[in-house]
Amino acid sequence: MYSVRISVLSRKFGAHSCRRGLASVVKDFTIPVIDFAKYRASASEQEKKETAHSIVNAFKTSGFIYVDNHGIPTEKVQNTFQKSAEFFRLPSELKDKLAWEDPRSNRGYVQIGRERVTQAVDASEIAALREKAPDYKESIEIGRDWDSEWKNMWPAEADAPGFKSTMLDFYQTCHNLHVELMRSIALGLDLEEHFFDSKIDAQCHNLRLLSYPPIQRKKLDGEGQARAGAHSDYGTLTLLFQDQVGGLEVQDPHTGIYHAATPIPGTIVINVGDLLSRWSNDVLRSTLHRVVNPPAKAISETEEITPGRQSIAFFSNPNFDAEIACLPNCGEVAKYPPVQTGDYIVGRLAATYM
Repeated sequence: MYSVRISVLSRKFGAHSCRRGLASVVKDFTIPVIDFAKYRASASEQEKKETAHSIVNAFKTSGFIYVDNHGIPTEKVQNTFQKSAEFFRLPSELKDKLAWEDPRSNRGYVQIGRERVTQAVDASEIAALREKAPDYKESIEIGRDWDSEWKNMWPAEADAPGFKSTMLDFYQTCHNLHVELMRSIALGLDLEEHFFDSKIDAQCHNLRLLSYPPIQRKKLDGEGQARAGAHSDYGTLTLLFQDQVGGLEVQDPHTGIYHAATPIPGTIVINVGDLLSRWSNDVLRSTLHRVVNPPAKAISETEEITPGRQSIAFFSNPNFDAEIACLPNCGEVAKYPPVQTGDYIVGRLAATYM
């Protein structure tokens, strides 16, 4: 394991080095880089536990890790990004036909400004935030394709050749990695390695393709404005694939200061979601994060424009009928009452979108 060491600038945003092999030697906020090949190739449970404890220790402190040698081929990630970019270049009238409709489904196209991610839970408060400072991004949400009740919203093959097959393959690939990661977390928490298997096998996940279009800088300079506001995620783990533009920032939970999580080629950024934090009685930390403006480019004497950005997020969830209650070895007193996955996530989604 090695770390990205993050120091603090006077303007209270992160500056850091992303040299591989750099270890943190002072009490700075760090996002460690985990070589997951060591877990996957381990011949014994004890060897697996070495990597597992590194992952869990990071999730106890920052709530974030970079995962290297994760087993997903670079070519597959690049092809998924390419198909995502082709989708967002489609005319608005084609994308709007696929509009997101229902938080129980959480599938379909979300136009710019419709979503406002936030930690607020009151619907009227979120609506006010959305009106004042909407998130400047568009997305399409994809769930498991065999669901008997909720169907994915796919563009016609003629409009987006290979899009559906690419995304279904990537969905399954990410699920498989999620299973391995949850096994490592089980070992890191001194549970049986397969403890979570039956609680995540229904694949109730969400693959989100995101596009942050180029935009005039002045539109992003308002109070509370960001490409995506400060929030935590809802499920177990989020697998984030970034391009090289960057913009993701993670809050140090001890100081409240945000630090840049600069893209490291070949890695996946992975963070703990609210339900896994709740499951662990807050032993594992669900950390606030946001997407801010990258450096802008001048287009005139008075105007600047920020570059476009792409990312792919795989929001992993427990089975929707799974009860999330304090794990047996994560404290004698539960901080939260049991909650069903589906009820929790649908409730959060219903307040997030208009």
